[in-house]
Amino acid sequence: MKILATAPIDQTALNILSPYGEIITASDDKEETLVRLAADAEVIIVRGVAQITANVINSASNLKVIGRTGVGINNIDIASATARGIPVVFTPGANSRAVAEAAMAFLLSLAKRVIYWDSQTKANQWNSRYDSMNDDLEGATLGIVGFGNIGQQLARLATPFDMKILACDPYTTPETATDLGVELVSLDELIQRAKYISLHTVLTPETEGIINERNLQHLQSGSYLINLSRGEAIDSLDTVLEALNDGRLAGAGLDVFVPEPADIAHPIFNHPNFLTAPHVASLTKQAIDTIHLWMANDIKAILEGEKPKNLVNPEVLQS
Repeated sequence: MKILATAPIDQTALNILSPYGEIITASDDKEETLVRLAADAEVIIVRGVAQITANVINSASNLKVIGRTGVGINNIDIASATARGIPVVFTPGANSRAVAEAAMAFLLSLAKRVIYWDSQTKANQWNSRYDSMNDDLEGATLGIVGFGNIGQQLARLATPFDMKILACDPYTTPETATDLGVELVSLDELIQRAKYISLHTVLTPETEGIINERNLQHLQSGSYLINLSRGEAIDSLDTVLEALNDGRLAGAGLDVFVPEPADIAHPIFNHPNFLTAPHVASLTKQAIDTIHLWMANDIKAILEGEKPKNLVNPEVLQS
């Protein structure tokens, strides 16, 4: 059996899956490369931003299962896999704590101006401490857009800071929000009321461009925006830059972009209140180990004729 991985997988997954066959790692994620390597593959493991298109899926005549390390499946043609009867497994919740912690790190770094003060100190600008002030979390309102596993973890982390927490998610029950001390509101109300806004949506046609020039007009002055979900959740970097320049945003932190790698020629990358990272919010040892463990165990379940725990397209196993 041949197992194709679009990027290197960790030892946890190697230990579980290597008894089933040879594991090949693609040299790049170009479609032509994946089509060629998938031709005789029975398992495809998707890590990173590789696009598993209909061409890739249909080139793999012996394909039994596709495994995704993570929760984002917008880079896999689920319809084509389902049409072929190929299960797609993924790992929702495996990295939730890691991403929520990263969101808190962005939030605190922006509010307390960590990068700015570091640069001022290293430039021997000690007296600049009298020129501006940091922001508080205590008593401030945090708005969480997308209240799934990550959003709920973020609410738990923010609660000890005595923040008022709002959430916007059409799939969250009032009971879940109440249990976490969170107020469910509309997106427009959240943007108007929250000083800190953190995005944790999955990418769907409804969430693409959910933050845009229109609704950011209603930000209160001096707000903060954090996006650790998908780059497509914000309509453009121009929208964020404009809000930074006119003071609606006191800071913005992005870990995800369109395209990736990010176009660092965009002027937002020169803005002093823009904090960024190369899509690494979920990359902690514990999270990566858990992601690979869950993904590999679900692939193993499929290969053994058993039911996986996290299946994107359960209809393929219904008889």
